[in-house]
Amino acid sequence: MGYVSAVPVPQPRARAATAPDATGSRRSLAAGLLLGAAGATVVLLASGQTWAEGKAAVGGGSLPLTADGQDVTGLPAALAIVGLAALVAVFAVRSTGRLLVAGLLALSGLGAALSAYLGASDSAALDEKAAQTTGDTSATIDALSHTAWPYVTAAGGLLILIAGLLALRYGKLWPTMSGRYERDGTPRPRKAPRTAPDPDRPEDLWKALDRGEDPTH
Repeated sequence: MGYVSAVPVPQPRARAATAPDATGSRRSLAAGLLLGAAGATVVLLASGQTWAEGKAAVGGGSLPLTADGQDVTGLPAALAIVGLAALVAVFAVRSTGRLLVAGLLALSGLGAALSAYLGASDSAALDEKAAQTTGDTSATIDALSHTAWPYVTAAGGLLILIAGLLALRYGKLWPTMSGRYERDGTPRPRKAPRTAPDPDRPEDLWKALDRGEDPTH
């Protein structure tokens, strides 16, 4: 007569089903961190480079002038800093808060990219410099040209945007900063209380001596 075991048999399919989720979580986490940090770095560095060049007429000659990204618009750099703060804050909040911070991260990248793209053809910054340099408020820039740095800045903003979209899509699977200090809700096993060694059992006496205890107590 056979017996039916009441112990549930582990289902390999259930374990296998969670593996892709864990792998996708790790990959999206690594990609989000890399893209967000890289994008913010690119924006901050590229916005400090020369975006526009030109010449202002001074007397009978001309004076070469340049304008960097901060002269044209300080918005990309400011939004990159906001994006970095949001990238860190994603791991400090949960549920709805994480969605809101991820949305802020995405919007920061979008704003940085758009403002940099719009500043790629800006001439107001150089016109202002020409007026300050010549003392003539009607002075303008001749031979105006633009560099590729505004587009590099915009590309950095797009990286931040992608990081935000990843956080919106997969952020619920990402760990929090304090996750490694938290338990899964199961009760912590209690240590068994120490009992005095049994004089009739020599092995207990030897163990007590190894622990530095007095076996007579």
